[in-house]
Amino acid sequence: MEWLNELASWAWARHHNELSWYIRPLFLLPFAYFSYKRSGWGIALTLVALATSMAWFPAPEHPTPGAIQFLADEREYLLGEWGLAKIAMALLVPLMLVSLGAAVWRRSMVWALVVINAGGIFKIAWSFAVSDTESAMRLFYPAAAGLVVVNAVLLFMWRRRRVGHVVPSAHAGSTG
Repeated sequence: MEWLNELASWAWARHHNELSWYIRPLFLLPFAYFSYKRSGWGIALTLVALATSMAWFPAPEHPTPGAIQFLADEREYLLGEWGLAKIAMALLVPLMLVSLGAAVWRRSMVWALVVINAGGIFKIAWSFAVSDTESAMRLFYPAAAGLVVVNAVLLFMWRRRRVGHVVPSAHAGSTG
């Protein structure tokens, strides 16, 4: 069990690297792509990458006070007493991922965007609920930037797909 505690401490120190906070929302893009392609392996690999990404970057030498406080608040929340409300809140994350996967699998970009944005707004609101404003703002910027990038890429791809599937008019190319 000691090695598990050491691994958790090693990963937790790396989670203070805010660069990992910026890349986490971007995992919604390969998740959506593999859902669109209906690739179970791609979805599974993306989920493994998402789950491990907090430890990809080195631990910062001097984590920001806001990051330290936010992660302390998050840890206190996660290690605190679990009641029905907290369980329901925790189940929203897998529900959001299943809903996103189903929306893209079924080719409903509108529902995919609704799910992504609702999930992102929920994450931002949750951070303000469990931490003070200054610390929660450390998470706000990566979450908001992630939402902007994910929305822009998905809308671009949706537009590109729609334009690529336009049925030519019967009069296109006629000279008469």
